[in-house]
Amino acid sequence: MGQRAVFLDRDGTVNRQVGYPNHVSRLHVYPFTAEAIRKLNDRGIPVIVVTNQSGVARGLYPESVVHETNARLEEELAGGGAKIDAIYYCPHHPTAGDAPTACDCRKPETGMADRAAREHDIDLARSFLVGDSPSDIELARRAGMRSVLVLTGYGLGEVTYRRELWESEPDCISENLNTAVDWILSRIDKENDQ
Repeated sequence: MGQRAVFLDRDGTVNRQVGYPNHVSRLHVYPFTAEAIRKLNDRGIPVIVVTNQSGVARGLYPESVVHETNARLEEELAGGGAKIDAIYYCPHHPTAGDAPTACDCRKPETGMADRAAREHDIDLARSFLVGDSPSDIELARRAGMRSVLVLTGYGLGEVTYRRELWESEPDCISENLNTAVDWILSRIDKENDQ
């Protein structure tokens, strides 16, 4: 049996949602993010970021911007004493660019989670995913993970105006990543006590 992990969406969950993040200067990490990730680090729980970046396929920015932004994210978190174990991204879009229309990595497909599970010995059935959109929650369901929808990013609008359109309900709805991590750790503690 592999280890448990917490998967995080990037834009809208870890950092502010700014539409297409077409320049590294548009990265604005939420003030609570480092603390939330540190809580997981302190428990030895791997933190894996999974993010759709279709702006690459759409020609809005080069793939190098994704790498630069992810590197800046890791630097900023390190400054707050927090560490991400891996970042996976999908640069594809179903109708734009040269990518096939049916890649296996664009959320809600499970390709990024499956790859992380192989590369980091993760048991998805024991893991959690935190995100701000229905595609995050549906990815979690398809991969057998539990999910938390945060009200940052697109989350509040999704809960308020689009909930009846969701394919899957999250296991929890939480104010932000920090409160989501508290809920996850409480579930883990409860399971460990049984």
